Amino acid sequence: MKKKFIGNLLLLLFLNLLIKPFYILGIDAEIINRVGPSVYGNYFALINFSFLLNIILDLGITNYNVKNIAQHHQLLDKHFSGIITLRIFLVLCYLAVTILVALFVQYDVTQIKILIVLAINQSLVAFILYIRSNLAGLHLFSQDSLVSVLDRMLLIVICSCLLWGGVTSKPFQIEWFIYAQSLSYFITLIISFFLVFRKTSRFYFQWNTSFALVIMKRSFPYALLILLMTIYYRIDSVMLERMIDDDSIQAGIYAQSYRFFEASNMIAYLFAALLLPIFSKMLKMKECVQELVLFAFKTLLSGSFILALFCYVYSVQIIDLRYDSYIEQSSEILSILMICFLFISSTYIFGTLLTANGSLFYLNITAGFGMLLNIILNILLIPEYQAKGSAIASLITQAITAVIQVVLCYYIFKFDILSTCLRLFFFMLGLIVFLILIKSFNILLIHTIIYYLSFSIFWLFASGIIRISELHLLSKNKL
Repeated sequence: MKKKFIGNLLLLLFLNLLIKPFYILGIDAEIINRVGPSVYGNYFALINFSFLLNIILDLGITNYNVKNIAQHHQLLDKHFSGIITLRIFLVLCYLAVTILVALFVQYDVTQIKILIVLAINQSLVAFILYIRSNLAGLHLFSQDSLVSVLDRMLLIVICSCLLWGGVTSKPFQIEWFIYAQSLSYFITLIISFFLVFRKTSRFYFQWNTSFALVIMKRSFPYALLILLMTIYYRIDSVMLERMIDDDSIQAGIYAQSYRFFEASNMIAYLFAALLLPIFSKMLKMKECVQELVLFAFKTLLSGSFILALFCYVYSVQIIDLRYDSYIEQSSEILSILMICFLFISSTYIFGTLLTANGSLFYLNITAGFGMLLNIILNILLIPEYQAKGSAIASLITQAITAVIQVVLCYYIFKFDILSTCLRLFFFMLGLIVFLILIKSFNILLIHTIIYYLSFSIFWLFASGIIRISELHLLSKNKL
């Protein structure tokens, strides 16, 4: 399993590093510059609002399905048709509830029109994620990897034509970006559907009330977990837009920093996406997961720290490279969010393990506490600190929930994690000292990046985070 994890992780990382950072830092950042922080801030708040109700689209079915199909491949034929039909019903419910809640919170007509298209896009994404869960459950990781970047690759092509292709003389409109997403998601959905369809012996649309109720009952704990986590992940920008009457400027400032954070988070998320079906199968087979957990933990945390430390120290230069306004405010928020990123990386390992183990009661208690804490902190901090207050609220929430998950795993699985944590601490300390020394020389940023990356790679091996023997075994197919 360790060999399978490393091999597919390398493929996932290659594809996602090739596509997604360019999309976020190239396409998305350029769109912010073209339409301005206010317009993009409004869009950012609306898309996060659509995420808050996303649970209606999924009801935890995707995570339940990954675990279920990974442990019982033969259920694909029975479940694929039934769940697709169920999800069509859920889409209609989601669209209706989204519009009703938008009217209740008094969004204007223009905002509601944009929100409807964003809600349709969320519906398409939900279908794609469900279909990908079948590919992951069947351990078809290479196909899942290609589908995971297909929508962004299509979006890059479409938006590049609109931004730089000279196809129109009109100023770029945020609506164009939203419609481009719709087309990209639709094409990706069709292709991913046929990848799974080939693995089934039959497919038909048929509503089965008993089947739908059974699936919703079994997936309910996953649904509750996703709902609670989505709220404390996504509510920040919504509360900023609603609580501060500044034409969404603060939400736009937060969005500028958040896009860098999100680019980092997308890479870390790949670990969770890959580990959930692997953990699920290993636990079903009664295999020991400690070696894989500790390997994934030290690998992800060391890589995350390399990125987070650099972004923290050079936040002003990073924001200034890509954006035209509110540089200082956005750089302060980026520094806070990159510390937050370290704790989120931890949850992608230990939270995923608890999910695979079915420890959803503990996860839901933790997520419920995190949601309440995040909302309270935002209410207290936003009036005084504005967007920076939301970043601080996220940091405190993610730090506490991450520590709780590590403690839960320690007691449930009896892991010996101390030596790994000490090694990571030694690795982090070495990087901090090196970057402080480099910064004192006041050299060009590009030279700093080269020196920092070179030392980071050397220090990964010298500190024992990555062992030569692991790479040797991988090349010999013995892992």
